[in-house]
Order: sequence, then C-alpha cells, then structure tokens
Amino acid sequence: MRQLSSWLARAGVGFVRACVVAAISMLVPALWAAAVALGIWWGAGNPWSWVAPVALVCGGTLALSRPVCRMVRFLVTKWTATVIPAGYREAGPVTRMSTGYWWNGFSYERTRRDALLGQKWRVRWRDPANWRDLRFTAIAPLTTGVVVSLPPAGVAVAVLGLGQPESAARVVGALGLVVAFASAPYAWRCVEPVAVRFLRPSPAMALADRVDELTAQRADATVAQAAEIRRIERDLHDGAQARLVGLGLSLATAEKLMETDPDQAKTLMREARAGATASLTELRELVQGINPPVLNDRGLIDAVRALALDSPLEAAVSADLQPRLDPPIESALYFAIAELLTNAVKHARATRARISITHDDTGIVIDVEDDGRGGAGVRADGGLAGLRRRLTVFDGTLEITSPAGGPTRVRMMVPCES
Repeated sequence: MRQLSSWLARAGVGFVRACVVAAISMLVPALWAAAVALGIWWGAGNPWSWVAPVALVCGGTLALSRPVCRMVRFLVTKWTATVIPAGYREAGPVTRMSTGYWWNGFSYERTRRDALLGQKWRVRWRDPANWRDLRFTAIAPLTTGVVVSLPPAGVAVAVLGLGQPESAARVVGALGLVVAFASAPYAWRCVEPVAVRFLRPSPAMALADRVDELTAQRADATVAQAAEIRRIERDLHDGAQARLVGLGLSLATAEKLMETDPDQAKTLMREARAGATASLTELRELVQGINPPVLNDRGLIDAVRALALDSPLEAAVSADLQPRLDPPIESALYFAIAELLTNAVKHARATRARISITHDDTGIVIDVEDDGRGGAGVRADGGLAGLRRRLTVFDGTLEITSPAGGPTRVRMMVPCES
C-alpha cells in the first residue's frame, strides 16, 4: 500500500510538471497555429492577408523566445538542481571618462542618457544568445514537447474513450490511462538533458562575455587612474606645495632680516623649520595613501593589522595566509578593507569589526563583519559598486549580506594559485 501511495504521488507530481513543460514548449507553436488560423480567416483573396500572420509569427517568436528559455531554466533548476547559465550579454557600467564623454562599452557619447540608450539596444540585438534561444524554441516542441505531451494526451484519450459505450473505445481509453500513469513520473525529466544541451552558453558566447567584461574593466581602470591622479595633484597643490611656498618666503624674509633684526630672523627660521616638518609629514601621508610602506615591507596581513590598530573600531584580525600575494592584489585588498572599515564607522555606526583572511582551494577569501545597523546595498554609483568593479579586474567577487538592524558581512574572494 505504501509503494502504491508513493507511486500515485510521483505520478501526480510528474503529471503536473509534464503539463507545465508541455504548455511552455508548445507556446511558440501555438502562436504559429494562431497565425495560420488568422491567415485562413482573413481569406486568400486579399493580397495583404499574409502580412499580419507573418508579422505575428516573427514578432511573437522573437518576443517569446527569451521568456520561454528563462522559464525552462528556472524549472530545470528548481526541479533537478541543475543550474544552466543564461549566458546573456549583460550591460556593463556606463562610465564618464576624463575627457567628459560617456563610455557604454561600444562607443563614446556626449550624455549619459545617449550612452544608456545606445547600450540597451546594442546589447539586446547583438547578443548571440538570441540565436540560441530561437533554436531552442524550434527544437523543444519536436523533442521535449512530444514526450511531455504523453501524460496529458493519455488522460484526454482516457476521458474520451471511457465515456463511449463501445467496448473498443473503452479499451482505447483504458490504454490511454495506463500510458498516462506509466509515463507521468518520467516524461517531464527529458527537459533537463535537452535544456542542458541547447541552452548552455557556447564557447563563442562565453568569449564575447569575457571581452565585454574586460572592456568594462579597462574603462573602470582608466577612470580610477584619472581620479587618483587628480587626488594626488590636489593634495600636493593644497598641502605640501602651499607649505613649501610659504617656507621659501619665510627663508627669503629671514635672509633680509639677518643683519637688521636677528631676533625676528631667528623666529622666521624656527617657523620655517616647523613648516618643513609639517610638509614632510604631509608628503609621507600622501605616499602612504598611494601605497602604505608596511604593505610593501610586511605584506597584507601585517598591513591590515596596522590598519585595525589605527581604526576607531574595536577590530580583530584573524589570518592564516602564508605566502605573499602579487603587489597589485595586495594593494586592492588592503584598500578594499580600509574602505569597508570606513563605511562601518561613517554609515553603519559600528563599534566592533572582525576581519578574517583565509586561503582555500579557490583563492583568497576575506570576510569583514561589523555590528552596525546594517542596510548596506550596492548602488550603481556607490562606493561598494566601485569596490566590486575594482575586484573584477582580478576576477574577484564581492558578496554583501546586510539585513536591516545588522550585522553587515562582506565577503571578498580573489582567485589565485595555491
């Protein structure tokens, strides 16, 4: 009895799934049938009767192909836990260059609106995945659609046959019922191999996605480099340069007063010496902002520990990273941690933070967790989005978990050799 109940439950679930897959697979053929019916109803005598059916077939197929494929991927993932990457070309960030123009991944535009509009249509219509989706919508009815139609077709034959008085019709109806129950637990499973075979990204599509990603990274690197140069120029102009100019004036005045007013000249010399000390301190801070000396001398872990000591947070650092990383990766991770600690103090109002640096089979994993108020999110023009883009230069990822009320946890992963 238990086995029978289990079989009936599997058959019921399989029947529902088969009906769902059949409806999705036959959606585009149903559109074609509706176009043919429209052409017949319009009449062959009208010379323009073919325009509406052709427009319906072409436009409807293009409009339905991507939603159909998305639904198939979703069902396969939900029912079988097999994840099929979509492989659609994603729109990269629209970035303003140092020249004032906006780069959208394809061309330079004068305004952000023009850049977004041009990017939207070029990404949509130049995506190689369009042809893959159209191919699947043509193949699915002839493969998956035929198989998954067995359970509902068997039930339909059973309903029609068992309702007839003739014995032959009842036999056919009974056979239809047997076919429906026997195929229901297994018919829907054919959607997985077909979807994996025809919906996964091709090597050309993967290469195109990689090229787009590298193009966006190049634009981000250009913008970041220009911003860093402007920051260094501003700090030098407003800080050390102004102090050095004042130092030169003080020394020139002291030179003139050396014979007539030695006491005033000595006072100016003391002020000049203090100004030189302050200028040296500012220059050291500026150089440390470009690349901290402790990072060059001691590596990432010691630099992060020094950063935690200087932070107003009560920060704890745990690490098991032994080998030194490449300098660009160490620098990117160091400043990423520094930015996260700054955000925790400035926006989350946190009091404690925990930094964990580990090395696993995939690469470097860094977790930064604070006890702030949470609610952090990635905005297109926010600092976390820029941080994510800087990590993608090294094929790194950034994941944020920040519920309202906290805590906020940020995980950064950068692949590297073991």
